[in-house]
Amino acid sequence: MKIGNLELNNNVFMAPLAGITDAAFREIVSEMGSGLNFTEMISAKGLYYKDKGTNRLLKISNKETTLGVQIFGNDPYIMSEVVKRYINENESISMVDINMGCPAPKIVKNGEGSALMKDLSLAEKVIKAVVKASEKDVSVKFRLGWDDNSINYLEMGKIAEYCGVSMVTLHPRTRKAYYSGKANWDAIRQLKEELSVPVIGNGDLNTCTDIENMFKLTKCNGVSLGRGALQNPFLFTGTNYVPTLKEIIELIKKHYALKINLIGERVAIKEMRKHVAWYLKGQRNSNILKNEINTLNDLNEIFAKLDLFLESSNEVENVNLFVN
Repeated sequence: MKIGNLELNNNVFMAPLAGITDAAFREIVSEMGSGLNFTEMISAKGLYYKDKGTNRLLKISNKETTLGVQIFGNDPYIMSEVVKRYINENESISMVDINMGCPAPKIVKNGEGSALMKDLSLAEKVIKAVVKASEKDVSVKFRLGWDDNSINYLEMGKIAEYCGVSMVTLHPRTRKAYYSGKANWDAIRQLKEELSVPVIGNGDLNTCTDIENMFKLTKCNGVSLGRGALQNPFLFTGTNYVPTLKEIIELIKKHYALKINLIGERVAIKEMRKHVAWYLKGQRNSNILKNEINTLNDLNEIFAKLDLFLESSNEVENVNLFVN
């Protein structure tokens, strides 16, 4: 797939997710087959004023070759300066994505994220500034609108295209809806019909069948996986493959190792608790294991618990074989 000047292996992407898509998780999904990954959303103001916590979000693995950096903000000058300082000269970065879809209160109260859906004039100024400053391809992610009474995604898409972006991504819910209800895939189809630039669909993609249906129903150029990939990054393999518990445990251990290499053992162990919960969702008796892991701060003890859980599950399966 070609987006602007960027050649990609496929059109199934990993969406930017705050607190999730760091270099460790991106390496996991890259190996699974993701065509393009994005960083967590990063505050342009944080980078501009050299906040250490914000700078940490820009940690990039030397293995990454197709990476988009997602930034958010509502100041055209700051957004453009951040692109010049942090993105243009970094050869590991392929694209800059402008977040105009985040619904979090702490973001929108500052007029950022999906709050820009209420001010398309300012949104246009931000997009123009980033496109003018960037030596990389630019994309924009946005929602249907602020609420059901202000649906303006088609206008936003046309503005983005006019400003010179290489791609747009639509999450077809309003800001007011957050992530509730069903994503309106038909809006993706309508946006695709109106624009010439590639349109990427996002929302309610939890199985490979969902991915196939989105392509079929919307004719979108690509899809961006979000929450569905947290529990099952095997979605990027392109099949409805169901991993064994052994494969899941091995993946969890690998994720721990990547996290520790990135941020150190103490912090990694805490941050991995949510990932363990997602990976083990739906597994028999996994709630007990997850609760135990949430109390542990020693990696060897955590791995021992994971091994014991796998052994216990194998024993149950063997018993069931004899019973049947």
